[in-house]
Amino acid sequence: MKQAILTPEEAADVRAAVDTLRKGGIILYPTDTIWGIGCDARNSDAVRRVFEIKRRSDAKALITLVDSVAVLERTVSEIPEVGYQLLEATEETPTTIIYDSPAPGALAPELQAEDGSVGVRVSHEAISSAICRGFRGPVVSTSANISGKPAAACFADIDPEIIAAADYVCTSRRNEPKGAGRPSGILKLGKGGTIKIIR
Repeated sequence: MKQAILTPEEAADVRAAVDTLRKGGIILYPTDTIWGIGCDARNSDAVRRVFEIKRRSDAKALITLVDSVAVLERTVSEIPEVGYQLLEATEETPTTIIYDSPAPGALAPELQAEDGSVGVRVSHEAISSAICRGFRGPVVSTSANISGKPAAACFADIDPEIIAAADYVCTSRRNEPKGAGRPSGILKLGKGGTIKIIR
């Protein structure tokens, strides 16, 4: 899929978000699904801060965004053949895939579920993929809401408390109408190429 051409304002927005991530900060940003809270997925301190902002148990793993299959291959320990088929089949439909485990040192341990698995999505949306590409690494993406409350489908839905807790809030796509975004589908790859539909 071709990279979207960003406006000068969007490019500046992406640069500011990437700079914040590099400093270990927390961002609020639009993704290929809904608005997300993001941080460097390799930075344990930043990941723990995201849990604190959401008031969420760290037993509930967070997902990660990458901008390409090439980065995905460096992020997870193994992509079975059926995984590549899923990536191709879901390119037009945002889908998070849960893999057995991360590649050594690729993700903060706090992002692993109790069974060691990790959820990663390749984003093709202009802003979130540009942030991942500019950052040159995986970026946490969890819904911009207090745990237990409805996910923020658009910027207008985000709780002021969440906005105040972020170090940088993206300016792109703030004017989208309510109900604009939808959570991704979630599939889990099992042993022997089995696929389990989570959502």
